[in-house]
Amino acid sequence: MRNQSKYLLLVAALLAVYYVLCGFYLNHLGYYSQEALFYMEKSKIILNGLGDRLKVMGLTAPILPFYSSFIFSSINFVPPPVIASAVCMAILFYLMASTLIKRSNDIFYIFVLLIIFLLHPGMLYAATSGKSIALVLVFFFLFFFNLLKFYRSNTTFHVSIASICLVILIFCDYKFIWLTLFFIPLVLSITVKSLNLGEQESIFRLHQSFNNPSLRRKLINKTFALYIILFILPISCVICYKLLNLTHAQDLDYFNQSPYATWTVLADKLSFDSLSTSTVYHIPETSVLLSLKMIVFCPLILVAIFLFRDSTYQILTLLTPFAFIEFLHIKYDKVFLPQEFYLIFVVLALLCILYRAQIIKRQVILKLVVAVLAVVQLFTGYYFLKNSSVGEERYFISMIESREPDTRQDQNRELAKYLNHLPEDSHVLIDDGIAYPVVAFTGNIHKLTLPYQEGIFLTAIEAPDKYDNYILLATDKNEVTGFTQLNQKYIPVITRANGGLKFRRVYETDDWILYKIFGN
Repeated sequence: MRNQSKYLLLVAALLAVYYVLCGFYLNHLGYYSQEALFYMEKSKIILNGLGDRLKVMGLTAPILPFYSSFIFSSINFVPPPVIASAVCMAILFYLMASTLIKRSNDIFYIFVLLIIFLLHPGMLYAATSGKSIALVLVFFFLFFFNLLKFYRSNTTFHVSIASICLVILIFCDYKFIWLTLFFIPLVLSITVKSLNLGEQESIFRLHQSFNNPSLRRKLINKTFALYIILFILPISCVICYKLLNLTHAQDLDYFNQSPYATWTVLADKLSFDSLSTSTVYHIPETSVLLSLKMIVFCPLILVAIFLFRDSTYQILTLLTPFAFIEFLHIKYDKVFLPQEFYLIFVVLALLCILYRAQIIKRQVILKLVVAVLAVVQLFTGYYFLKNSSVGEERYFISMIESREPDTRQDQNRELAKYLNHLPEDSHVLIDDGIAYPVVAFTGNIHKLTLPYQEGIFLTAIEAPDKYDNYILLATDKNEVTGFTQLNQKYIPVITRANGGLKFRRVYETDDWILYKIFGN
């Protein structure tokens, strides 16, 4: 067992290197995800910024993926978020593989697991894009793994660990807070199953429990205890974090609604707007059809459900993510589900197969089914990523196919290069709520006046000549021009208020115009 763990650790390390090299290649072609650029920019502010950076350190969201990226900030040859996501995916492989070898020595399932991690387009996207998906998958796996261990041992220690994993999952992606809704009725089912009763059917066990005062009291106490263990920590952490936001940003939901705190505010809006105005028709995501899409995307989930077919409450546990994504579709009706919500089904299916496959007597048939569906899953993963409603995901797969450079960030890089060559005593007024890619590529951010410097930034907008020599404005062609004051409407307004101000264009792209400021 010890030698197997060492081999798995070596394989996981090689897998991390493989992901980093893939990320390096994509980076060389010019591919950057919006999330990775956002983390790079915030890391630069923390390390090299001037003034109070406490709000950036504590309220940038999602906070745990940001910190995992920040750890690698000293490495420059590959973007730190890419290294973080590569390492997290390698850790996920090691956790899954070590779970298997503790229960079975069958090398077949290790091989299937490795093939999926090496070749599945969704897994490659999670590992090499620098997004938070990899960290989400790690703690999604640990959450459900500990629930399954609780079902087997009936030891509440595993529920406590699952609760901790749920907290981390929420701070990796706040949308997972809604997952708790679907465990509220499930906890009652679990408690009823744990009672020592002669009846086997859940409905009869529940009827018997409510009609017996002693059993009713035991049922209520145990259910309430499980609710406390599973939910009190996530709820407390979210409340504390919201109070932290209220204290430092005067807004309970600052971390979730401000473009200065999270990249998703603009990205989700622009993703939906661009697809809504596209001339290419996409089938809308509808309820029930969405769940069917998940099954087509991950047919191995059917094997997982089959393996737990004898346990009603465990089947309900596996169906919880389906209810969760249906809820997200209703709750966030103008946001398309990104790849991470598809990949959670891949992780869940693999977990169930690794956890229960050894109980099946006809292993040859099971292995054949798993092998065929795993191959099918590679193709469905490619198809769904290629036809994704999220533009970044389509760019990723099209760039892998064509191996042509990604030019989407070229203008931002060229503008940042120009800013880098300005005199050292220059100061540029920039709104990084929309211009964070430019800031991420800029070498010396001491030249930049940014919104985290609240007092200076607000004053500089009203009197730019007092603090800055240059100002960066978004053009009308820029898709985010409506989300900032620093657009082409700014100059007519500020010159009416201060007739002595003069502006001269010194650099221009399709999305940005850099003006030199001349005061009185």
